[in-house]
Amino acid sequence: MPVEIRELHIKVTVNESESGDGASAGREAGERSGNSAGGAADREAIVAECVEQVLRIMQNKRER
Repeated sequence: MPVEIRELHIKVTVNESESGDGASAGREAGERSGNSAGGAADREAIVAECVEQVLRIMQNKRER
Protein backbone atom coordinates (compact mmCIF):
# COMPACT_ATOMS: atom_id res chain seq x y z
CA MET A 1 0.00 0.00 0.00
CA PRO A 2 1.60 3.34 -1.02
CA VAL A 3 1.99 6.16 1.47
CA GLU A 4 0.72 9.56 0.38
CA ILE A 5 2.15 12.74 1.89
CA ARG A 6 -0.49 15.44 1.74
CA GLU A 7 1.37 18.27 3.42
CA LEU A 8 5.03 19.01 3.83
CA HIS A 9 6.13 21.95 5.95
CA ILE A 10 9.66 23.23 5.46
CA LYS A 11 11.01 26.06 7.57
CA VAL A 12 14.29 27.72 6.65
CA THR A 13 16.04 30.53 8.45
CA VAL A 14 18.74 32.43 6.61
CA ASN A 15 20.89 34.86 8.57
CA GLU A 16 23.43 37.28 7.23
CA SER A 17 26.81 36.65 8.79
CA GLU A 18 27.07 38.30 12.17
CA SER A 19 30.81 37.91 12.64
CA GLY A 20 33.80 38.72 10.44
CA ASP A 21 34.59 35.04 9.91
CA GLY A 22 31.31 34.31 8.18
CA ALA A 23 31.60 37.35 5.94
CA SER A 24 35.01 36.33 4.68
CA ALA A 25 33.82 32.75 4.15
CA GLY A 26 30.88 34.04 2.08
CA ARG A 27 33.19 36.21 0.01
CA GLU A 28 35.50 33.27 -0.62
CA ALA A 29 32.57 31.11 -1.71
CA GLY A 30 31.45 33.84 -4.13
CA GLU A 31 34.93 34.11 -5.59
CA ARG A 32 35.12 30.34 -6.03
CA SER A 33 31.85 30.36 -7.95
CA GLY A 34 33.21 33.07 -10.26
CA ASN A 35 31.07 35.90 -8.93
CA SER A 36 32.90 38.28 -6.61
CA ALA A 37 30.27 41.03 -6.96
CA GLY A 38 28.23 39.76 -4.02
CA GLY A 39 25.85 37.37 -5.73
CA ALA A 40 22.75 39.59 -5.81
CA ALA A 41 22.00 38.47 -9.37
CA ASP A 42 22.49 34.83 -8.37
CA ARG A 43 20.11 35.28 -5.44
CA GLU A 44 17.47 36.85 -7.70
CA ALA A 45 17.84 34.00 -10.20
CA ILE A 46 17.38 31.41 -7.44
CA VAL A 47 14.29 33.19 -6.10
CA ALA A 48 12.82 33.44 -9.61
CA GLU A 49 13.41 29.72 -10.20
CA CYS A 50 11.78 28.84 -6.86
CA VAL A 51 8.74 30.99 -7.64
CA GLU A 52 8.43 29.36 -11.05
CA GLN A 53 8.57 25.86 -9.57
CA VAL A 54 5.98 26.69 -6.88
CA LEU A 55 3.61 28.12 -9.48
CA ARG A 56 4.08 25.01 -11.63
CA ILE A 57 3.26 22.76 -8.65
CA MET A 58 0.16 24.81 -7.81
CA GLN A 59 -1.03 24.62 -11.43
CA ASN A 60 -0.54 20.84 -11.48
CA LYS A 61 -2.63 20.53 -8.30
CA ARG A 62 -5.46 22.56 -9.86
CA GLU A 63 -5.46 20.30 -12.95
CA ARG A 64 -5.99 17.17 -10.86
